Amino acid sequence: MNGGDSKDDEEEREQVMSEVHLGCPPGICGPHISRFTICLPSGVESSRFNGLFKEEESCTDQEISFDEDGDLILPRRRQISRRCFTMKIQHNITSPIPSVGLQVWNAELILSDFVLHKMCTSMEFHGIVSLELGAGTGLAGMLLAHAAKTVFLTDHGDQILENCLKNVQLNSGVLNHQKVVYVRELDWTHPWPPKVSSDLATQERFSWSSSELEEVQKASLLLAADVIYSDDLTDVLFGILERIMSQGSEKVLYLALEKRYNFSLDDLDVVANGYLNFRSYLKDDSECEGLELGSLPCFMGKCIDVAEIPQYVGGYDRGDDVELWEIRYSKGKL
Repeated sequence: MNGGDSKDDEEEREQVMSEVHLGCPPGICGPHISRFTICLPSGVESSRFNGLFKEEESCTDQEISFDEDGDLILPRRRQISRRCFTMKIQHNITSPIPSVGLQVWNAELILSDFVLHKMCTSMEFHGIVSLELGAGTGLAGMLLAHAAKTVFLTDHGDQILENCLKNVQLNSGVLNHQKVVYVRELDWTHPWPPKVSSDLATQERFSWSSSELEEVQKASLLLAADVIYSDDLTDVLFGILERIMSQGSEKVLYLALEKRYNFSLDDLDVVANGYLNFRSYLKDDSECEGLELGSLPCFMGKCIDVAEIPQYVGGYDRGDDVELWEIRYSKGKL
């Protein structure tokens, strides 16, 4: 057995858990269905989605207070009206590292907040074609489907793809847009666009049809969440991004990530795996223009202030290590 095989076996044995799942029932090994409540934040109005956000009332306790004599004033419950809906997401509570797409992660929730805010406050995502890379449970892409024309949720491995498809089916009644959501296999190490099987009898469940490939080539929006956690994966990601974004019309990628710090024997320091490599691929506008007067291709990245994005998805803590990036690709003049 070589060193690579040993590393793969270790990753298969090691179980990891997203902090989003801390409230889930203990001792569950298989799939679990969680309900995520999506609410319009205060001050945000979106009449275009009245059919999605429903009025509901919830009770909240007022703070305990005392009168001037020091006697306790019994609080009364207040009724608060909110406009909400619920998404059902099937996920694993733990998984080996190669199957982390079976879990819900903070970066996926912040990307969902961003998508919802864009949908509710602008027409930017209305009627577009979108491609999500490493879609995992599919939450962000399914939310986008309420505004987009077509959404392709892509990932790698039958187990993750089956789980993603199950989530599309679980939420088809909420979004009523199941027909525009496709769950498809996308191996980042393979050429783009993917091959089409001409033999219908051998065509796999998550393979691409020629009409779907024609449609996905029109994609103007790319999404990705929590796909930065190793240098090797980051290299492969930017390889497929270059192949996709260098073809056809201009595209923008919104990528959410969470920096996870671990002690590195190579660096003898605590580092965020994959993050420095991720940043090494990105230039700002002025740097791209300076590369032989813009003649060389490059990725242009801008970090978005997540504090300016209201929280739509309830029940999670964003923390301080989640970032959201807007990334574009300059093809250069050569």
